Amino acid sequence: MIVAETVASQALKAPANVANGVALAALGAVAFSGKAIIVKLAYRYGVDAVTLLMYRMLFALPVFLLMAWWASRGRPPLAARDWRGVVGLGVCGYYLASFLDFAGLAYVTAGLERLILYLNPTLVMLFGWLLYGERMRAGQIGAMLLSYCGVVLVFGTEALGEGARGAHTAWGVLLVFLSAASYAVYLVYSGEMVRRVGALRLVGLATSVACVCCVLQFLLLRPLSAAVVAPEVLWLSLLNATACTAAPVLMVMLAIERIGAAMTAQTGMIGPLSTIVLAAWLLGEAITVWMVAGTALVLAGIWLFTRAGRLR
Repeated sequence: MIVAETVASQALKAPANVANGVALAALGAVAFSGKAIIVKLAYRYGVDAVTLLMYRMLFALPVFLLMAWWASRGRPPLAARDWRGVVGLGVCGYYLASFLDFAGLAYVTAGLERLILYLNPTLVMLFGWLLYGERMRAGQIGAMLLSYCGVVLVFGTEALGEGARGAHTAWGVLLVFLSAASYAVYLVYSGEMVRRVGALRLVGLATSVACVCCVLQFLLLRPLSAAVVAPEVLWLSLLNATACTAAPVLMVMLAIERIGAAMTAQTGMIGPLSTIVLAAWLLGEAITVWMVAGTALVLAGIWLFTRAGRLR
């Protein structure tokens, strides 16, 4: 009787767990997408990428240190090779990716930035093919081409629409694409580290390394007087560090625990859509037919790409 009641209780909780997981995945995707909106708003106060990134990571550092401490409780200390891996992944996957992304957002719209970053799974597959000889299916290659055509479509319309500033748009696209590539390298090389160190511990330690790098970058490249910014920049950076950096990391991890990585990734497709809506609402960016068409191509391509990967 007790066993039957337990099974029945778990069955009743299952739909709630799925609903909670989907909600967490959706909120995490929207929160991640809000980062670009906040960065664009902060740029209106005359701050540069180095200073803005420093404040974001400075405010986020206590959260990531707490995360690393929590995940390290009761576990043996890291070996020297693991510390080298943490530092390398932190510099490549979080510091470099974040800096390139912030720098690129000075030249491209938030919507285009989010579409480029959404190509990340295709870059992971490409690096896996180049570094480890992993096989790529024809369906995956076709889906990749479809998603890249969507980005090219949006980029072309933005570059032509800006006339003489088209070169600036191209530079911004390159910076954001390199940001996506940097994070893809992190994902490719983090697999073995996750198995040895643990996902939460690795994220906490690697992001803490990135935070320190961003602060050091500011101290080396800017005078201390550059830290004096408008109060709005400080509030936006605090919001970015909490609501758009630390919180979505936890929400996505909780979502994966409840509904799995595949469904979490599918729910995350709401991210680019939310960026377009928020950019139109808060930044005044136009929602054009070409933006909608390009977004549809990217989302369709990534959906087909992940589906083809699961059929392997």
